[in-house]
Amino acid sequence: MQVYPQRRTRLMPVARSMVLVAVFLIPLSASVLRAQADPAPGPGVAVGAQYDSTHVYIVSGDFDALVNSFVATFGGKPSKRMVSSVTPTPSSTEFQPVLTPVGLLSVFAYQTPIPFPFGQERTGFLVTDMNQAIKDARAAGAEVIVEPFKDPIGIDAVIQWPGGVKMQLYWHFTPPTYAPLETIPDNRVYVSPGQADNFVRGFVAFAHGRVVADDKRADAGEIGRGGETYRRIRITSLFGNTQVLVTDGHLPYPFGHELTGYQVKDLGATLDKAKAAGVKILSAPYTTSDRTTAILEFPGGYVAEVHSLAAR
Repeated sequence: MQVYPQRRTRLMPVARSMVLVAVFLIPLSASVLRAQADPAPGPGVAVGAQYDSTHVYIVSGDFDALVNSFVATFGGKPSKRMVSSVTPTPSSTEFQPVLTPVGLLSVFAYQTPIPFPFGQERTGFLVTDMNQAIKDARAAGAEVIVEPFKDPIGIDAVIQWPGGVKMQLYWHFTPPTYAPLETIPDNRVYVSPGQADNFVRGFVAFAHGRVVADDKRADAGEIGRGGETYRRIRITSLFGNTQVLVTDGHLPYPFGHELTGYQVKDLGATLDKAKAAGVKILSAPYTTSDRTTAILEFPGGYVAEVHSLAAR
């Protein structure tokens, strides 16, 4: 039975890109944008997957438990925690980036109401040039739902793709430097059949990526619907991996709540570390032709997919 997609309702893992510290509450002038260097030649505005973070919103009381359990599960270390304003209108949040070998996390606990539409974007992507990124995004079919605004170390914006997929873009006056990841995580995007091709076409153009697989009869057991099939599209680019899951929205919990899929070498050992750190296994390991996958919930409610690839 083919599973036809429908757009899902997203959880609230969200926030800001990783290095934001505070926001100047002033309009972004044309002179600020012109101050950026011309984009360097190369494949688009992406920098690298190690700079692209998943945005997670939690309550302040869960901060330590989430960060500690994530590091215990995947390794790495958190950066310094701070309190700052990270939106173009007044707000205050605790913020902490967590750097791991399998992907970057940006964790936020707001002390004020969250200005709209923050809390809905799934990721923060570092770009080489904000002007060019906005131009490329619009040309590829994305809406700019938060126009570029200035923070003390750079410029930010939020875009939305067909299917309702929201992403934050950020650019720094002084480029950050992080080591490459050991494994590249999947940006897991659930979309409807009516918007899947539009999303893929636009995102591939923007990211200068390519579709590496478009399986119209993938095993739907990996999204909790054993014995059925669905369409699964895999994209690779300098922004990292994107897995597009095309469904009818009839998804058993917890599928559809996860934003990111982390690749590990040994799933069993990773799950043991996770359980010891207080992480819940929401969906037991399920093996498909090329990987074994499970869904975890970290303290504070952050839901993530974790997988290891089949031996070749």
